[in-house]
Amino acid sequence: MTTYPVPLLPRGTRLHHDRVRDTMVLLGRERALLLDDISAAILQEVDGRSTLGAISSRLAERYGALEADVASDVRDFLDGLAGQRLVDYQ
Repeated sequence: MTTYPVPLLPRGTRLHHDRVRDTMVLLGRERALLLDDISAAILQEVDGRSTLGAISSRLAERYGALEADVASDVRDFLDGLAGQRLVDYQ
């Protein structure tokens, strides 16, 4: 059985809708990351309770994609943010 980590936004990091640019932004300590629609969709699923598997499953269903492909993309994206300390895992 595969155990999936639970991603969460660390203290001081949050999603924000930038009204001027009409886009979602990930705000971290002393940084802001403009998000495209896919990145925003992934991060909106990060609630500190849902596993990577659950997030990937919901997104695959929503977008009619293969869950394995979505899971790989979600993991790569969140791992990249974790490397920048914008996402943590528990």
